[in-house]
Amino acid sequence: MSDSPPPNRAATAAKIAANPTGYKVCEGCDSIVGSGAALCPNCHSYRFDAAPARVILQARILGAREQTTVTADDLA
Repeated sequence: MSDSPPPNRAATAAKIAANPTGYKVCEGCDSIVGSGAALCPNCHSYRFDAAPARVILQARILGAREQTTVTADDLA
């Protein structure tokens, strides 16, 4: 098992960190969603933290590790 996350997660995290105002962090599951989302697609929470510093921090955390949650894409 590799200790490094897949490159696409790191690249996505870098893209999010470069434009934090386009995203927000779900306070229910810590997922990052687009700023226009009304509900989190993963946990259906409606509470978000849109502070750019929080988005950047969460993007760095998620980009540095492997995916641990099940998403809708995983179930398709």
